[in-house]
Amino acid sequence: MNLSVNVQEESNVTVLEVSGEIDAYTAPELKESLMPLIKESDNEVEVDLENVQYMDSTGLGVFVSALKASKESGSHFSVKNVQGRVYRIFEITGLDEIIDIKAAIRGGNE
Repeated sequence: MNLSVNVQEESNVTVLEVSGEIDAYTAPELKESLMPLIKESDNEVEVDLENVQYMDSTGLGVFVSALKASKESGSHFSVKNVQGRVYRIFEITGLDEIIDIKAAIRGGNE
């Protein structure tokens, strides 16, 4: 499945609406869209994963890189609307404790 990343500006927050699957083939596309925004100082970036039903460890690597870059640049990065199976990956790895996750949808495909 392909990945789609739509960038929206919403009142001083840049929102990346992601849909599809985040895996070894599509993660570079997400990283290419996300990292320049994170590296800008004092940016507020949200990644909306409402339409992402699958993510593998490569996708997690993108979010770990984004977290590190946000700390270095002084920007803020969060993930929202995380679906059940994808949220579980954040949970199992402990990343739910260090990445700002808003509105996780824990039910469903677990």
